[in-house]
Amino acid sequence: MNKKLIAALCGTATLTLALAGCGGGSGTNRADDYAKKICDQFQPQRKKIEAANDSITSVSTGDHKPNDVKSTDSAAFQQLSGAYKALADAVRNAGAPPVDNGAQIQQNAAKRFDDASSSYAGLKKTVDGLDTSDQGKFADGLTKVAAKLSTLARSSDDALNKLQSGDVGKAMNKQPGCSRPTSSPTISPSAAASRAASTAPSASKGATTSPSVSKSAVAKNG
Repeated sequence: MNKKLIAALCGTATLTLALAGCGGGSGTNRADDYAKKICDQFQPQRKKIEAANDSITSVSTGDHKPNDVKSTDSAAFQQLSGAYKALADAVRNAGAPPVDNGAQIQQNAAKRFDDASSSYAGLKKTVDGLDTSDQGKFADGLTKVAAKLSTLARSSDDALNKLQSGDVGKAMNKQPGCSRPTSSPTISPSAAASRAASTAPSASKGATTSPSVSKSAVAKNG
């Protein structure tokens, strides 16, 4: 039942994990300097985001008590909120990227990260309020959280694509802090609500553990 949540979360994390790979001409000193400045600050936050995703993945396979899923997801959202706030600060501290409309691109990207931080804090609050005594309702709650995550990913995509455009994107690709990971989990969305309905125990039996969710094949995120 946590599978759809992870799919949306990984889509959002990709925005940060793939801060590289944009085309453009040969790198300039200004682009390289900017890339190093921002990627040095991005690297520790990227690791926190990866760790948060891993923790959610850890409760998506096998049988886990709803309370364990809830506490794990809550802690992950708190960590993600802090990481995205730090990313916003990193964008501001790095200054405007040396591209056309760089100041506006910087401002937009920082705002997107700030918004993401606030959204993750809100999702933590939502997860904290989920009722784990009814497994079906708990699964429905996670499905709603996943929908919010998908919206969050879409709203952040445009600003980040602009931040990593042209020579700046090419320069970022050279920096360890912004390079693509060798692999990152890509989990296909599933009908979480219907799956929960088919696997959740009846009310008479009670809900003691969450349904098992099989993990999809790991693929490289773009």
